[in-house]
This record gives sequence, C-alpha cells and structure tokens, in this order.
Amino acid sequence: MNVDVTVLLAGLAVNIPFVFFSSDLVFDGRKGHYAETDAVNPLHLYGETKAAAEQIVLKNSRHTVVRTSLNGGVSRAGNRGFNEDLRFAWQAGRSVTLFTDEFRCPIFAGETARAVWELVNQERSGLFHVAGAEKLSRWQIGELIAARWPQLNPKITMGLAANFPGPPRALDTSLNITKVQGVLSVPLPGLGEWLAANPNEPF
Repeated sequence: MNVDVTVLLAGLAVNIPFVFFSSDLVFDGRKGHYAETDAVNPLHLYGETKAAAEQIVLKNSRHTVVRTSLNGGVSRAGNRGFNEDLRFAWQAGRSVTLFTDEFRCPIFAGETARAVWELVNQERSGLFHVAGAEKLSRWQIGELIAARWPQLNPKITMGLAANFPGPPRALDTSLNITKVQGVLSVPLPGLGEWLAANPNEPF
C-alpha cells in the first residue's frame, strides 16, 4: 500500500503539488539527529516501503516529502495517537512499560498540520523533517502524558528496547528540523513546551 498507492497518487498529481507523509523509521536509529541529507537504512518492512515511496515522490520537482515522528492529539476514532494508547491503558488500570533507550521527536498533530500547510502555501517542494523540537525517550514521553492525566493514577514501568524480544528496534530516530524551522513563520515546539503552553488543549 505504501508504495503502490503512492505511485498511483503521485501519477495523478504529476502536474500539481503533492505532499507525501513519511516516517523517521526510514533510519536505523544508530546515530540520531538525522538531517534530510542523511542516508536512509530502515530496519523493517514499514521503513523500507516508506523509503521506497519517498524516492517515487521526489522524482517530481513539484512534490514534497514530509518525514515526521510520533504525532499525538485527539483522533476521530479516539485510538490513533500515542497519547490515546497510554490513556486507554491507564483508564483500564494497566501499567505500561516504556523504553528509556528509544528516542523520538514527538509532536502535537496540529503543529504538524500547521507546518505542512505553510510549506504548501509557500510552494516548498523536496524533503523536509517536520517533528518536535525536543528528543525524548519513550519513558520521558510517558511521564509528560502521565502528568496530563493524574486522575487516572498512571503507572509506568521502565524498560529497555535493547532487551525487547521482537525484531530489532531503531533506538534513536530523532530528526534534525533545522531546515524546516528556517522557513516556518512560527517554529515547531518540543512536546514538553507545547503541553506547558496548552494546558487546556485536549490531548
């Protein structure tokens, strides 16, 4: 789907601007703070299909690839954001295990939307990293969300991605957002900064 649908849509949009959303998981997570110029090296199929789709989109000079990280907020179905997953677990009285050695750049989805629309209105094409301005571990993210919902008595257990029994995980896919910060009228905030500035925003 990530590749075939992108081929179809990019073809239909061959003469107009087109924005494709990609992922920080095109990187292997070995160094972090990845810039747009860094080589991709995905560790799993999802990242591989996103990386392949990026190349299709970038063949057209009018098209744009937006790589982003974890996006949070209130989704229509109520089960799409990383914050919603945590809240549901706590509402059910469950403790969640969050890694202290896996890092992302989480962002409020509304900030992502604002940035993307500004790129569209400025007719910016090419590759941009659009993510939070702060690198956080999964554990740190959980602490921020837990502080938002004290009435749920949130419980978090520390874990290590390095000990995860499943497939290898990209440990640090934090994104360098210097390029996009230089063209936006309002800089992208870190998740902690955004939460502090928007205490009444549903999240």
